[in-house]
Amino acid sequence: MAVDDDAKHVAVLDVAEEAGIAFENELNSKYGNNKVKFIKCDVSKKEQLLQAFDKIKMEFEFIDIVINNAGILNDSLKTYEKQIDINITALVTSSLKAVELMRKDEGGKGGAVINISSVAALCAVPVTPIYSATKSAVLKFTTAMGDKLYYSRTGVRFLTICFGATKTPLLSKEKMGSFDAVVEAELSDSLSVLIWQSPESAARGLLDAYKNGSSGSVWLIAGDKPSVDVTDLHNKGYDLYNHLVYN
Repeated sequence: MAVDDDAKHVAVLDVAEEAGIAFENELNSKYGNNKVKFIKCDVSKKEQLLQAFDKIKMEFEFIDIVINNAGILNDSLKTYEKQIDINITALVTSSLKAVELMRKDEGGKGGAVINISSVAALCAVPVTPIYSATKSAVLKFTTAMGDKLYYSRTGVRFLTICFGATKTPLLSKEKMGSFDAVVEAELSDSLSVLIWQSPESAARGLLDAYKNGSSGSVWLIAGDKPSVDVTDLHNKGYDLYNHLVYN
């Protein structure tokens, strides 16, 4: 939920302490003191992440929305394991902790977990095979967690957001890398053909998905266009499997 869209409190987790504190001060100055809290946290460190959740719960009393947006895009030999830790493992840990704190069948109020996947999970992106694999994992995990098997008891809605190319540091030649020297040398050319969207447009699309999306739904947000519910298209693969195997 946007800071100015009836949100009582917003917590932001990141490793960049100086930038995080500045961001906290900026938003509190705009929307009211103590509405936004920055917590320094390396989400790939399980204990730090869980402690951050406990700190937020203790200070704000409850949590009703968790957005798992931390991620890196770097398939280089020295970074790909960290990429997996952040893009998949930390997201799963955060999601499970969110369910633990919010689930209605154990005294919680329910809520929503919004996990950020990518268009790389929906189409072929051979220049970033490891990154694409992490985002495909996010898609599969989140749609499964959104199934009525869990939602009917927990009341925790799971949404998958597939962003297109967005103007953030994630997609910059300086931050990216590849295990293949030829591919790495051509990353700039790969970036130049993308259709970009602004962070503001991406955020508006996410908010729309949050307001309208059912649990387990998949949303495409790209090219500065409104968000699109692509759940039916995503599910066609399952329908084809069922047709081929069970008919």
